Formats: sequence, structure tokens, C-alpha cells
Amino acid sequence: MTDFITADLPARHGFFTRHGGVSTGHYASLNASFSSDDADAVRENRRRIAEAMGVERDALLGLKQVHGALVANVTTPWAEGDGPSADALVTALPGLALGIITADCAPVLFYGDNGTVGAAHAGWRGALAGVLEATVMALRGLGAVRVQAAIGPCIHQPSYEVGEDMRAAVLDESRAAASFFTAGRPGHFWFDLPGYCAARLARVGVTAEILPHDTCADEVNFFSYRRKTLRQAPATGHQLSVICS
Repeated sequence: MTDFITADLPARHGFFTRHGGVSTGHYASLNASFSSDDADAVRENRRRIAEAMGVERDALLGLKQVHGALVANVTTPWAEGDGPSADALVTALPGLALGIITADCAPVLFYGDNGTVGAAHAGWRGALAGVLEATVMALRGLGAVRVQAAIGPCIHQPSYEVGEDMRAAVLDESRAAASFFTAGRPGHFWFDLPGYCAARLARVGVTAEILPHDTCADEVNFFSYRRKTLRQAPATGHQLSVICS
């Protein structure tokens, strides 16, 4: 069975786990990324995700994610692999499924009160660059007045050790962000990524639900780039989070 988790959003959506696909080895089993897995396996996994969301396979759209703040406004669907280089997408078109790939970064799904939807990929770099606020602004540009958001499974503070250089970059933008770091071993800190994302959304009047799932800590259910790195594993898969218009 293709597993997914839901939040309190009115639109059909799912934060998919690693279960219910056909990939094997390090990618077992619902890997949604073409980065190094067998392409036919990933296509089947994505077909299963689209089916679980109740849309045609061609209606499931993704991006070339670059850890930035660009938002794509989907006015017409694109072919697989032809998505723009961006880290969020929004649409007012009905019948589409907007997808974001993650393996520790925060997948954030959005619903506008006029039926518009959005999805964003927010690692610390993208969040710092303003991708979440940009997504909210894009939805408001499509006519939404009230926007809801849900921050899906991602790496949580007990698993996310960072260095002084990363902390300095975040604090250079806002000293108030110091509350999202706790001291660890010398020169290192534990960073609350979902809390930081929620705070940035609050700046633009959006209250975000934070789901409790830590991708790095929960190997049974989620892929994790940090876990792969710590273990010096050769590869890992990626999960997909989807919201439908």
C-alpha cells in the first residue's frame, strides 16, 4: 500500500512515506527522485502516488529544486522532467497535483481560501532566502486572502546538528532566530528547522501546522540525507509531498 500522512488542509494532499513502491536497495521502496534510482521504478512509484491522489499521472508536476526562493505559477502543465528551476509552485488551475521532493528538508503545502494551492521545498537555505513568504505572496497574487500551511515530515532539532557558519548566516538575517538554536558540542548547534519555517510564515500572517515526524530519526518510514551522510551510505531515496487543486 502507498502510505501517506495528512494534515489539517481542505485540499486533497499527502506527505508520502517510503512505503508502497517498487524501488529496491537503498531506494526501497517509494523513492520519488530520478537522481540515481532506476528510472522505470521511479516512474511506477510516481504513478502510484498520482493514483493515491486521484489524479492522472501527467497531472503530477514537479520542479528542478535548487534551494532557492523562486516560485513557479503553473498556468499549464508540463511534461515530466520539464519543470522549471524553482523551489515552490502554485496554481489556480483545477485537476493538478503539485509535488515537492525532500529527504530532510521541509515540504510545506499551502491552501488558499479561494481554492488555490501551493507547495514549497524549504531547507534552511531556501527558508532563509524567503521561499515560504514568496509562496504566500504568490497565492495572494492569485486571489487568496487567507492561506493555510502545513509543514510535513522533515529533520527535527534533536537530529539536526549544524555549524557556527550556518547559524551565523541565519542570525545575520534576524537575531530573533537565535531561539531556534540550542548549544551542542563546541562550535555546533541543534537547529529547529520546522519551527524556523513556521516563524517565517507567521511573519506574513500564516499559521502553520507542524507535523511531528522526524525523517532522520524514523528510518522505518522516511528517507534521510543526513542519516545517509552520517552512515557514509552510498545513496538514499527521496519522498514526495503532494497537494491537489
